[in-house]
Amino acid sequence: MRCFRHVFFICIVMTLFSLVYVLDHFASTVEDRGRWREQSRAALRRHDSGLPLRKTRGSGGQHGELHRCKSVSYWSPYWRLPADVCGVNCFMETSYGEGLTKEAPDEQSHLAVVACGPRLEETLTMLKSALLFSKKPLHLYIFAENELHGSFKNALNSWPHMVKRKFNFTIFPITFPNDNEKEWKKLFKPCASQRLFLPLILQDVDSLLYVDTDILFLQPVEDLWTLLSHFNSSQLAAMAPEHEEPRIGWYNRFARHPYYGRTGINSGVMLMNMTRIRAKYFKNDMTTIPLRWEEMLMPLLQKYKLNITWGDQDLLNIIFHHNPESLFVFPCEWNYRPDHCIYGSNCHTADQQGVFILHGNRGVFHDDKQPAFRAVYNAIQKYQFGEDLDKFLLDPLEGSLSSTTHTYCGRSSHLFTKRLKQSILSLQQEVPHRR
Repeated sequence: MRCFRHVFFICIVMTLFSLVYVLDHFASTVEDRGRWREQSRAALRRHDSGLPLRKTRGSGGQHGELHRCKSVSYWSPYWRLPADVCGVNCFMETSYGEGLTKEAPDEQSHLAVVACGPRLEETLTMLKSALLFSKKPLHLYIFAENELHGSFKNALNSWPHMVKRKFNFTIFPITFPNDNEKEWKKLFKPCASQRLFLPLILQDVDSLLYVDTDILFLQPVEDLWTLLSHFNSSQLAAMAPEHEEPRIGWYNRFARHPYYGRTGINSGVMLMNMTRIRAKYFKNDMTTIPLRWEEMLMPLLQKYKLNITWGDQDLLNIIFHHNPESLFVFPCEWNYRPDHCIYGSNCHTADQQGVFILHGNRGVFHDDKQPAFRAVYNAIQKYQFGEDLDKFLLDPLEGSLSSTTHTYCGRSSHLFTKRLKQSILSLQQEVPHRR
């Protein structure tokens, strides 16, 4: 009987200790979750005004490098970055010491591009156009195959000091979810679908401008960046329509899947508020339950992979078809393509204001199909930093464009130089002020 009492007493004591531990652990968990929720709410409150948040700086390292060596996210349980992402590529590349890091974080625009295969030179020309006209600093996020990393680094570090003062850059490997890596790689063009995973990889980046490699800026990047402040409280991304004229639209005539609006959207220029993307639960046609971004991508691919033609762009169309309130649509001068002039001008806002961003899709920067587009690309590619912009960029370009008037796009080529002239004039007026 005495032995039984001892055993009973020990059991009571152990139960009490266990209860105390559980209550303490529960209190800590509630406190941690409350702290995380309050931080998230505070972040989202800053977005209620539509203004971009600042990029979060890392605590380690003088340049505030990104935390890329930890797991992708607490909200992304199915994917972890592979081990080879860490190492030297975990650091922010810069060739001018601490010059740019002294700028306020919200002074920077954040620009991302994905380059695979023979896209090195085209990507560098795009980056050159971004740096030529931007007055505010840029952070470049370059996602590229490993064999291209050295070439990018050497090229960017070889640019003149006056240019390097305007930007820093981080080079990333191409990474997809391990379980479905092959499917994502072969979707449309090699590594094109990498853009879908940028909110998961760049957790410390609040807002981002993604562009294809075949983009040329004729207007400062920060002018497009300011559209973030035009977002209402529900909008989290911005893109241009795929077509202005439904009679020549692709999606409304041929698509075998849902798409946004009347004619779909083009994802070659995509402005993202990634904090909102990570926080939102998206409506979808796979379940009545709204899904997070990372929960939705693979089921969408599995459902529509036999019906999509343009890969990740089609998936984005499906997503925003079901969530139209989340998209801010900007006008076609910010994503001007051959479709806007090949049958006559149909981008009416560009007719008035000129072309802000030239998008040479379908390879027109490199073939003879649209010589006006190729002329702009060649002019920017050949221009050397520091040369007189009128003499070595604008004059040669206008000479080349004058020989393209036998094409519809050539007849509209004055729209290409209209905004370019204003960008050059703005830079020239600023030079005496800087001195």
